[in-house]
Amino acid sequence: MFTGLIQGTGTITAIQRKGGETRFTVRPGFTLHDPRLGESIAVNGVCLTVESFGRGGFHVYVSAQTMSLTNLGDLITGSQVNLERALALGDRLGGHLVAGHVDCLAGVEHIQQAGESKKFTLVYPEEFNPQVINKGSVALDGISLTITECGAGHLQVNIIPATWKETTIAHWKKGSLVNMETDLIGKYVQNMLGPWMAERFSQQNQKGIDMDFLRQHGF
Repeated sequence: MFTGLIQGTGTITAIQRKGGETRFTVRPGFTLHDPRLGESIAVNGVCLTVESFGRGGFHVYVSAQTMSLTNLGDLITGSQVNLERALALGDRLGGHLVAGHVDCLAGVEHIQQAGESKKFTLVYPEEFNPQVINKGSVALDGISLTITECGAGHLQVNIIPATWKETTIAHWKKGSLVNMETDLIGKYVQNMLGPWMAERFSQQNQKGIDMDFLRQHGF
């Protein structure tokens, strides 16, 4: 489990590919205190398991499925990535609950200067619309961000100077594809209520929608 608060960036120093599978060597740009074999580290928002540590950094394995569903397949030697170690019990939850399980890729559509900040508009598959809400949370390349505006298949986030400086967002440009993870709690709520709501609406459709039905469901 992560929070989406990036601890620093790292550099891809080696890539070993075998079929669709890949092993990366990542050199952190900060000190990893008390490193543990088998610990989880989010690389661009993707939860990966550390296989070993060395002078060049740490080594992680990425399955073919993960490579196909994320932007890790676009990495080359020298690429910069966002890094976050797993949340420890008792730590501050400064961002939001992030699982490190990427839902889809989002594309940068527009970048606009807004004072000292920058506004990014990104597009994503519309099937994830129910999990994207105004003022809700989203993780983009592992960064916990607040959605300032959203609509069918698009969302907007505001990037403050500190986030611009400490993450890889400075490398984003129009057309960049970033890993997107929607709000974890929202997914559970949708999963639990989806079948119930579908059944209720199905039953009501047989009777017809009236004012009582609308009032019962918050309209």
